[in-house]
Amino acid sequence: MWADLAPVGREPGGGYRRFAWTRADHTLREWFVAEAGRRGLSTVVDRAGNQWAWWGDPDTDGPGVVTGSHLDSVPSGGAYDGPLGVVSAFLAVDALRARGVRPSRPIGVACFADEEGARFGVACAGSRIITGALPADRARGLTDDDGTSLSDAVRQSGYDAELIGPDPKTVRRVGTFLELHIEQGRGLADLDWPVAVGNMIWPHGRWRVELAGRADHAGTTALADRDDPMLRLAALIEGARAGAARHDALATVGKVKIEPNGVNAIPSHVTAWVDCRAAETERVERVLAGLAEFTSTNESWTPVTVFDEALVAQLSRTLDAPVLSTGAGHDAGILSAAGIPAAMLFVRNPTGVSHSPDEHAERADCLAGVEALTRCLAELVA
Repeated sequence: MWADLAPVGREPGGGYRRFAWTRADHTLREWFVAEAGRRGLSTVVDRAGNQWAWWGDPDTDGPGVVTGSHLDSVPSGGAYDGPLGVVSAFLAVDALRARGVRPSRPIGVACFADEEGARFGVACAGSRIITGALPADRARGLTDDDGTSLSDAVRQSGYDAELIGPDPKTVRRVGTFLELHIEQGRGLADLDWPVAVGNMIWPHGRWRVELAGRADHAGTTALADRDDPMLRLAALIEGARAGAARHDALATVGKVKIEPNGVNAIPSHVTAWVDCRAAETERVERVLAGLAEFTSTNESWTPVTVFDEALVAQLSRTLDAPVLSTGAGHDAGILSAAGIPAAMLFVRNPTGVSHSPDEHAERADCLAGVEALTRCLAELVA
């Protein structure tokens, strides 16, 4: 399965560009349906385009126990962020069947749409839409850098954009959600441990900052006569970094749009996006307070997510594994906020590098993750 996924959306530099509702995304969706069909699992697509494969009937025998993750990526993303959780979910189903497990509840494998938010700017869009955390009208109106709306992209992919919206029927099918994911940090590497249980996601958000200036000629306009928004961009970047260091947070200006973006032209306008997260909401607020001179618009915000304490304790006992929190957002956090008992499993990342072509996990650790997921599912459906 890993070999089948390897070429999809691969960039010349080795990373992946698997944006939602693109040709690469369509190929990944076909792969998911094929893998589900190979196992005799029934598949369904919900009102946000999320895919679900079911072993058993969640409507008559549910709610079920669901695992899985996502297949989309950030620009030049790594191979493991998302796909590891989906591949491991299918392999866990194989392992359960090989061991003769007869689940008392349906087991589902989920593949969430647009988890990264790389194309339309809102992370975990698929899970936010079905739970009602992202209003349908706002979701349809989101646009990518080329001006294509989410509604149009969905329609061009063959789906009915008018269906986009909350999906309580789908949400009711999920009794418990367990997401396996490569760790996006060095916690397990420092502990020298292959797998951990995730208990919390830090509060995090994205803010759009508009910086106005005046277009002019780079070769003839005196420095004193310039209104250059790039200077304010530099101040924004420095301020975000200094504020994060001061308040024990993380802040990044990772996306910038410059107009007209010419080598010999002073920009007329700059749009920048600030990503900020920390272990406590107050720390994020302090960083943003230090950037008050800049006018910003919040595009997404996820408060602190504490996973179901009883479930986390149960999984930790089952695996005799450490418990870790994370600053990375996940669909498990959105489902948890919607009242579904949820938790995560993290697989060791030897360097901690993620959202990069250098993202990596050793084969032995990936297999340890599959075994851990299998054991947890077996206990949850016993």
